[in-house]
Amino acid sequence: MAQLISLRANDDHVLTAWSSAPPRDCNGGIIVLHAVYGLTNHIGDVCDKWAASGFHAIAPALFDRLNRNIVHPYGRAGADAGTASYNKLTRQQLLSDIAACRDALAASGLVAMSGFCTGGSWSWTAAAHMRFSALVVFYGSHIHQRLGEQPLCPAQLHYGSSDHVVSRGDLSLIKDACPSVEMHLYDGAGHAFMNPEQEFFDASSSAIAWGRAVEFVARSFASERRPFI
Repeated sequence: MAQLISLRANDDHVLTAWSSAPPRDCNGGIIVLHAVYGLTNHIGDVCDKWAASGFHAIAPALFDRLNRNIVHPYGRAGADAGTASYNKLTRQQLLSDIAACRDALAASGLVAMSGFCTGGSWSWTAAAHMRFSALVVFYGSHIHQRLGEQPLCPAQLHYGSSDHVVSRGDLSLIKDACPSVEMHLYDGAGHAFMNPEQEFFDASSSAIAWGRAVEFVARSFASERRPFI
């Protein structure tokens, strides 16, 4: 089960994070960035799922930069408050917290980057500026506005066809600008379709997306470990 740990960033900021390690052999690490609501129990559950698949997962509480234990309620008001919280953070602060997670996972081997919603957008940015071995994003809300940044590692994106935050036109922009990025679209699914704590949860699409994500990270890690001949 995911445990809350403390990490120290390179500017001496101390932040909380969910951490969940596999019970036996570790196949690598993954950093999970939360959506606009903050470090919810759902994100802890996601870390547990990664651990069950053989990966040590760490999810930082990015809003700790503003105040401890900030978790906004699900719904329109909470989403607006969470957006405001993210907007108060600087790029350098976010990348510093992500780097602290990467350092904590150094003993796990190769490390992947992941995230949900706005956290997915920041995972995209992190993968464009830092070295990771794979990137998996679930309904990243602002990637179409960050196409000047390109991930330095293999990337996989997951979106619902009925996402009310990211339009089909936005997805077309991403496809055109990033032809090498693997994108999956889930018919009838909406934004936050991976989260059973929200009304948009789609069990079938979630299961398919999860299977694809685990396979993609494992495949990307195996490819990087494979020696050149």
